[in-house]
Amino acid sequence: MATAKQDTDTIRALQALEDGSSSVRLRAALAVGTTPDPRFVDKLIERSAIEPEFFVRDMLTWALTRHSASITVPRLLREVRSERAQARSQALHTLSKIGDRQAWPAITPAILSDADDEVARSAWRAAVVLVPKGEEPELAVALSAQLGRGERETRLSLSRALVALGEVIVPVLRAATTDPDPRVRAHAIATERLLRDPDAGFEFAIEEAKRVVALGGAGQEE
Repeated sequence: MATAKQDTDTIRALQALEDGSSSVRLRAALAVGTTPDPRFVDKLIERSAIEPEFFVRDMLTWALTRHSASITVPRLLREVRSERAQARSQALHTLSKIGDRQAWPAITPAILSDADDEVARSAWRAAVVLVPKGEEPELAVALSAQLGRGERETRLSLSRALVALGEVIVPVLRAATTDPDPRVRAHAIATERLLRDPDAGFEFAIEEAKRVVALGGAGQEE
């Protein structure tokens, strides 16, 4: 009887994922994650692609991580190729939380340079989690191609991803300091400063980097 009741509760919770109240949807995602059932993985992924509230999406991701990676990862990899930007972004975010390196082939140059900033940011975060040992230098080169992109949050996401790779990023950052685009040069300098002094803060690092570029000292160490 207990199992039957649990099944009934989970089915109701899944129905509640479509509720008009975000708090109801949040509780539904929590319930589904608390009692994982592989029959509902597709529904969780489907909802992730359209859920408007960040905190509900985060709970949907948590619910998916509670299920077997052998079930979730293949379905999430299909979502990475979706035409819907949120579907791609959420799938990548969830793959980064699962951390199964079988998902690494999905981190292509195309997804790392996705036209949608949210998708690209999710791809960068997933890449540094999933990259196989020894392939960090190649990833650093791919990520460095995005230097200078977007507004503050996008630039900060890229810097954090690069810094997470460690010292392997230094050669590509140094190379980027000779780029003809001053935004690229400043972003590269700021990222290296964050690598050397993580407590400095991105705003301070980027403003200092802009001053260095303006003075023509992009390739110099202070």
